[in-house]
Amino acid sequence: MAKRGLLALLALALLAAGCGGGDGTATVEAVIETISPADASSLLASAPTGLVVLDVRTPEEFAAGHLAGAVGLDFYAATFADDLAALDREAPYLLYCRSGNRSAEAREMMRSLGFREVHEVDGGIVAWAEAGLPVVVP
Repeated sequence: MAKRGLLALLALALLAAGCGGGDGTATVEAVIETISPADASSLLASAPTGLVVLDVRTPEEFAAGHLAGAVGLDFYAATFADDLAALDREAPYLLYCRSGNRSAEAREMMRSLGFREVHEVDGGIVAWAEAGLPVVVP
């Protein structure tokens, strides 16, 4: 019986060792999530190195008001998928649209492309503004 227990422990240890990266290092999990406007505001305030604020609305929507420091990438543009794929997958992103529909699709595209850190604003810029958070209006 003790021999069986020892074999079971050895099997578990080998299985656990196989769960890391192929080079013996642990695999880092991607952080792809939807967060509240308040949490998004806190993320912006902490300003992680290289954070990209990505607005996936149309240029007209962007011009009407956007989050500070945001860059626009039109979800409806014919080149959207290629433009998204060309972005740095290692950079952290704060992603939003008007109400959350386009950004949810973009978030999943980013997940499938292997982006490491994507935080989508739940409810988009509408929820952001309703929470009383600042919007840049040119």
